[in-house]
Amino acid sequence: MPESKFFDLTIELIIGFFGLFIITKFLRRTQINQITPFDFISALVLGELLGNAIYDNDIGLTYILYAIFIWGCLMFIIEKVTQKIRRSRKILEGDPAIIIRNGQIDYDVIKREKLDINELLSLLREKDVFSIREVEYAILETSGSISVLKKSKYSTPVTQDLKLSQRPVYLPISLILDGEIICNNLEAIGFDEEWLKNQIHMWGLEKVEDVFFAEWKKDEGIHIVAKKES
Repeated sequence: MPESKFFDLTIELIIGFFGLFIITKFLRRTQINQITPFDFISALVLGELLGNAIYDNDIGLTYILYAIFIWGCLMFIIEKVTQKIRRSRKILEGDPAIIIRNGQIDYDVIKREKLDINELLSLLREKDVFSIREVEYAILETSGSISVLKKSKYSTPVTQDLKLSQRPVYLPISLILDGEIICNNLEAIGFDEEWLKNQIHMWGLEKVEDVFFAEWKKDEGIHIVAKKES
């Protein structure tokens, strides 16, 4: 291989490396174990585009930069859409799924998520849970990881060791995301929008659009996070 080829390959690798670095820094700061399947596939495709461009003699540096730019723009658009339009997140990112509810496995959800019992047990062990009987709620996140809320008698410190009476465990319910009311969740806990607006006013906020996030818990009531003024 002529020396010029080594020089061209070196330049293409350097440009491609920093191009990918800038794109990933600019688009998302998510940790590796929190990425969605779409993010993972996008990263693979972007890397494949760069690899093909570098090792194909008919493709020059311009095509490498063009491929990175176009794919980066598409990822940026998707990112903005999911930030601005809450309904698009279900399609583009998916929804968390409750696979254990009130200590009982929801077999319909398990089947829908194509998760078998061995995979479920493995995910629970990653959370230091070695028996399903310890779990009150388990939620399969969009990233493929699992979040676990233990039953009160198995929580730390263990209430049986402290000889404390057992208390029921309640799952927090999201009521507002990005200034938009989640009507299904609000109806599920038996309240209406008028009640929610009154709660918002009690927190010193004028309207629903001023709320970044609000959740309700049966034993603690409502918690509201206001939007920061831009």
